[in-house]
Amino acid sequence: MSLPKDFFTQLEQYSELSNREKAVFVEIFGNSKSRVEVTQAFHISESNLSSCLTGIYKKFSISGSGPVKETRLREYLQKRYSQQKPSGRSTADVAKDDIDALVQEIREKVKPSIKEKCGTMRVLDMPQPIELTGERGIYTNVNILEKITGRRRLDIPELLQNCNPEHFDHFGLSRVTEKRISGLEVVQRYNKLMVLGKPGAGKTTFLKYLAMQCIEGEYLTNRVPLFITLKNFAEAPKQPDVLKYVAQQLSGFGVKNASFKAEKLLRQGKALILLDGLDEVREEDTKRVLRQILYLSDNFHTNQFIMTCRIAAKEYTFERFTEVEMADFDQEQIAIFAQNWFRLSDPVKGKRFIQKLKDNEPIQELATNPLLLTLLCLVFGESADFPANRSELYKEGLDVLLKKWDAKRNIERDQIYKNLSLQRKEDLLSHIALTTFEQKDYFFKQRMVETYIADFIQNLRDVNSEPEVLKLDSKAVLESIEAQHGLLVERAKGIYSFSHLTFQEYFAAREIVEIRDINAIQKLAEHITETRWREVFLLTTGMMRKADDLVRFMKQKVDSLLCADEKLKKFLNWANEKALCIHAGYKPAAIRAVYFAIDFSLDFNITHNNIVSNLDLGRSIDTVLDSHIANDFRLGLEQNLAIDLDLAVTLSDYEFDDLSISFELTHNLEFRNILEQLREQRHTNDKHHQPEQSYQTHDQAWHEQLRIMMIKYRNIGKHWQFNDSQNKILQQSYDANVLLVNCLNSDCYISREVRQEIEDTLLLSK
Repeated sequence: MSLPKDFFTQLEQYSELSNREKAVFVEIFGNSKSRVEVTQAFHISESNLSSCLTGIYKKFSISGSGPVKETRLREYLQKRYSQQKPSGRSTADVAKDDIDALVQEIREKVKPSIKEKCGTMRVLDMPQPIELTGERGIYTNVNILEKITGRRRLDIPELLQNCNPEHFDHFGLSRVTEKRISGLEVVQRYNKLMVLGKPGAGKTTFLKYLAMQCIEGEYLTNRVPLFITLKNFAEAPKQPDVLKYVAQQLSGFGVKNASFKAEKLLRQGKALILLDGLDEVREEDTKRVLRQILYLSDNFHTNQFIMTCRIAAKEYTFERFTEVEMADFDQEQIAIFAQNWFRLSDPVKGKRFIQKLKDNEPIQELATNPLLLTLLCLVFGESADFPANRSELYKEGLDVLLKKWDAKRNIERDQIYKNLSLQRKEDLLSHIALTTFEQKDYFFKQRMVETYIADFIQNLRDVNSEPEVLKLDSKAVLESIEAQHGLLVERAKGIYSFSHLTFQEYFAAREIVEIRDINAIQKLAEHITETRWREVFLLTTGMMRKADDLVRFMKQKVDSLLCADEKLKKFLNWANEKALCIHAGYKPAAIRAVYFAIDFSLDFNITHNNIVSNLDLGRSIDTVLDSHIANDFRLGLEQNLAIDLDLAVTLSDYEFDDLSISFELTHNLEFRNILEQLREQRHTNDKHHQPEQSYQTHDQAWHEQLRIMMIKYRNIGKHWQFNDSQNKILQQSYDANVLLVNCLNSDCYISREVRQEIEDTLLLSK
């Protein structure tokens, strides 16, 4: 039996089909054409036809396989058609006009409420709500992962792939390589969607955005957005069923005869149903709420459903819902959010915020979470900078995740983990962090972390220490940490990590500080040459009441690196001799560091840019050096240092060889004449084209002659000819000194005597 085309066009699902899908739909289900006839008529392959049909079945929420789906859709269409009554106008036109009028009526009634409820966001300590969309809007488009990260069947080596545990970047360890799809595209692709995500991932904001897009006519203009906070529904007076609850909401918005119109709206599939926060429903309400969601989605399946829930907070699976995961923000999204945030108040501050993030990888890593990014914007907005003591910033972020985020929304969690005080929660996470970090375990098996939890909670009061009970409690605690706070997350099936490496580093430092054990401090100092411990050192010195012992142990370890090698000691003595020759207003250690960098770099034949950038230690020791070297090392430096830098750069970089600074500042006439001759030789040689091999030979001879003159007149540029082992030790020593000085210059409490003692003896041979 053929069905009229005007019947098809009045179906709501018809408007959501692509042009190709509409044509195929009408031919097969309206004109009763066979698959072969359709492929021939449209000149498409069988596989293309199958793809079109798959899209059609999805829009009509038809399940099953093979011919079953075609039969079910035909039965559905016949039933819909038989329910229509003939009239002067076509039944389809009357029915369509009737439902369209109802949709527009309800949309107008709910619009003020949707804009009030979903048009703004206000979290944390924001003084006032901020607009979500429009010219002043803060909203940043989100990305979705179609594969849930915690369900990937990967092992730890695969998670660590392309990531050196000794020289990792904070983003590398948590980077997800799964394909990212825009949130709106995923919503258009699936009719029933469960959006999972970590705390603060932006799930509610995403639903608010969809509601606003719909009511403002940007998306699904022929549907009514119904935003239901599931916690409010669950705790509504007299526990109404979901149909009655929706009717009550519509009645409150001024819709007359709300019960009848609500059911008609849902029967016609004209609602965009947004169900927010399944994880926020109290345990005693969960079963009832689940039944109501199932009733709604099964009996009114032609509507569009989007529900949110925290990852690891749900055990029930909705059979007809496609589960996806909110992706972390990438650097582009972070920048867009920050630009939107500061756009109206201070655009310049917004640019400075983005640059500060780029310069500070641990903080930038936190910004991948929208909630923590909001916190960073609030903090930066007050002082145009981040706190000098980063541990204070991390602690504030952890307080948000551990207590404030739920408390501000009046959400209570009913798990064993609730019985742990905030102090004990932090103690537990600190115990896990230091244990795993010491073992280089950035990812750890579920059974292992449950063992750490069991070791900790068995000593708490009123905890049942029976092995089986303790095992179950440990599992419950792990699940609660992930679901409630998102500080531990499942990266793959049965494999966990801290949500951010920054938090693992913070908690590891906190554990060292809290246990107040001199052996723990000495043990930390032993790691001073390991790059991965850098942030832990900085955080520990900033968190300690007094860091004298730690920096002393660090200094002893640094000094021990070079003391066993006579050649390296001679190198340090030479650097000190050069420093003593310069009478300037800089700290001697800073000048020693500069010459250390110059000659160590020359021995590696490093380029001009690397020499300049390798003066970090000197910049850290002396802020005067910092201001000049960072911008233009030619200006404002004492002449001797400027000359030597110019010579070193010229020797190292074949493209920078005019010796301009050395020539202008050198007062030794003999050396000045030699430099003039070298400059003339260079310019003369450049003017004449020579065979490449001949040019290289001349070039090498020229640079060797320059080196000889540098040694004779300036005592720099020697061929130290360090072996591989010595080069490694020198690099370790340099990096360790940089770290030590950075700790001294951080917001830490160190006695004046200890600080002076360390500064005076930096890079000195013993």
